[in-house]
Formats: sequence, structure tokens, C-alpha cells
Amino acid sequence: MSDGPVGRASGAVPIREVRAIRVELPTIRPHRLSMTTMRTQTLVLVQVVCDDGIVGIGEGTTIGGLSYGPESPEGIQLTIQRYLAPLLLGRDAREVRPAISAMAQQIRGNHFARAAVETALWDAQGQRLGQPVSELLGGRVRSSMPVAWTLASGDTARDIEEAEEMLAKRRHRDFKLKIGARPVREDLAHVTAIARAVGDRATVRVDVNQAWDEITARFAMAALQDAGVHLVEQPVSMARPDALARLSALFTVPVMADEALQGPVDAFALARAGAANVFAVKLASSGGLLAAMQVAGIAQAAGVGLYGGTMLEGGVGTAASAQVFSTFERLDFGTELFGPLLLTEELLERPLQYSDFELRIPEGPGLGVRLDPERVERFRVDT
Repeated sequence: MSDGPVGRASGAVPIREVRAIRVELPTIRPHRLSMTTMRTQTLVLVQVVCDDGIVGIGEGTTIGGLSYGPESPEGIQLTIQRYLAPLLLGRDAREVRPAISAMAQQIRGNHFARAAVETALWDAQGQRLGQPVSELLGGRVRSSMPVAWTLASGDTARDIEEAEEMLAKRRHRDFKLKIGARPVREDLAHVTAIARAVGDRATVRVDVNQAWDEITARFAMAALQDAGVHLVEQPVSMARPDALARLSALFTVPVMADEALQGPVDAFALARAGAANVFAVKLASSGGLLAAMQVAGIAQAAGVGLYGGTMLEGGVGTAASAQVFSTFERLDFGTELFGPLLLTEELLERPLQYSDFELRIPEGPGLGVRLDPERVERFRVDT
């Protein structure tokens, strides 16, 4: 294998171009989180153009600009164009792992940007070999996976109506409630009413997005546990793994680490401290497909449950997550890969398939999905 730009390796397939395109799509309704309310979602689409004519695609997506984390859509795009593209141009596109190592060594942080480019490299290689990405990563153990739906209008009656609609359509039977922006007693009344309405027909989880201090979390989690909530996601600050550990030990309702989990190093530290019962595995937060698999491996070794998380990606990012999650031996709490369903517009030639409460994992080579160029151009915002 070469350790830099190609030209020496026999049969090398040089990378000719790396593109990063921003598109902005409306959401079907306001999506309220503790730190922001989303009415649109901005995706950064990546195209890695190879000398054999293959174009691999990837996606880098975050939530609410910079309100969720340190990377914004504009920053992801700039990092790819200014730093990652020059690093990859001329490299052999077949040598995916050396390219991933080069990005990790020369680009600090910027997990979302690196994950988007890594996705495109794996997609290109899968197309080249005629195999789904899941097969390149060891092979899938499932052909579909359950998908939770987030009820985040903030209105109790509307959320109950939405949950009933999803159950009737057999699209979702696991519901996550975004809470933490309102006074805690209001949130508890909201969650309890929805849990009572769906009863044993569905599970109810909550995501606090770090909004509570430990004292508030102790009070609220006792009530949530009594209400039958199945999972509490990141109730306190990502900077307080000690508080997460105490909450995990105090309650029987599982505590899930999300924002506190930024790759394998964090996964090891959290597992060692007993700071969470469940890990929300996300490709972007982990820093790529291989890093997400390492997070899952650490969780499995430590007896920590797994949940397939999302950054509310569109079709490309969701397909990439599905390919990776299909290789996990366990998915104890299912997935949250509903991102495309939150958007009013479709960018794929063929939409992902959701039915019988599950997402069908694409079967074709690479990610198994292709972009519709006309739609991408229609919603492009970086020109």
C-alpha cells in the first residue's frame, strides 16, 4: 500500500476531486429541542470523484447551526474544501483505511467533516467491489432495524395525535420526547400524559439534551421512572460524567450517554466509570464509520446497551448509519434513524423504505442509495 499520493502502486485509482455541497430543506413541523427549535435542516453532501469514474457520496449534518456542538454546516463544508480535499487528492481511492488514518493524524477534531468524507470513501469502494458497505465492515446481521420517532412539537395534544398516527400507519412504536426547555414540572406532566395515552402499545423515551443539573435530574428521573419511561438520554451536562454515573446507579430507568460520547476515547472513559447504561452511537459524533464500530465494541465488552443515534441526517447519512448499525451484534434500544422523514423534500433517487415499524437497510453496492442531481441543485445554498 502507498502511504501518500498515488502514482507508484500498480492499478492505483487516484482521487480526482472532493466536493462539499450545502443544501437546506424545510422540516415538516417545528422540531423543538432544549437548545433550539429547528424549522429547516442544512446538510453538507460530499462527493469523492475517482479516476475510474466512480463517485462516492457522504453527508455531514449537525443540528441548529452551532447550538448543538462545535461544528456548523458552513464549518463542515469549509473544513472539507480547505483541509480534507487537498489531503486526499491523488491518493489511491481503494486504500480507504490509510486515508482515514491520514485524516485523523492531520486534522484535529472536526469529527463531522471527517465522517462525511470517510462515508464517501467507503461508498466508492463498495461500488467498486459491488458490495454494500456493511459487507466491507464485516457483514450485516440484520436486514432491517426498528426506528424511534421524536415527538417534539412541544404541544401535548398534538404529540399524542402524532403518536397515534404513527402507530396506525405501523411506522413507529418507540417515541422519544424532547424535553428540558420548559420548567421541569411542565415537562413531567407532558411526558406522563403521552406515556399514559400510548400505554403498552409503545415505548416512551426522553432526551434532555444536557438541560438539567443533577438535583433537578434526581427529582425528574424519579417521576419519569414512575411514569414508565424506558430511557433517559443525557439528562445532565456532558462535562459531568460523575453525575451521569450517580444517576445511572440510583435509578432502574436506563441512562443514555449522547453528547458526552464523542468517540472511542470517551466511550472507554464512560464505560470504565459506569457513567451510562446505554450509548447513543452516532457516526458523526464518533468521527467516522470505523470509530463508531469501535464505540460499539467498547460498549459490548463493558455490558453497555446500544442505541443507533442520529444527527437528523438526510437519506445519505441515514443510509450510512444503517449500514454500520446492521453490523452490530446487538441493538438493545433500536435506532433513531428517522431523519429523512422529518424533511419535506427527498434528495435520493429512491427514498429509504420504512414499514412495519422498521427501516429496511439498502441492499445495493456502497451505501445502496444515489442522489438525484436535479433535486440537489434545487436546494443548494452555497452557490
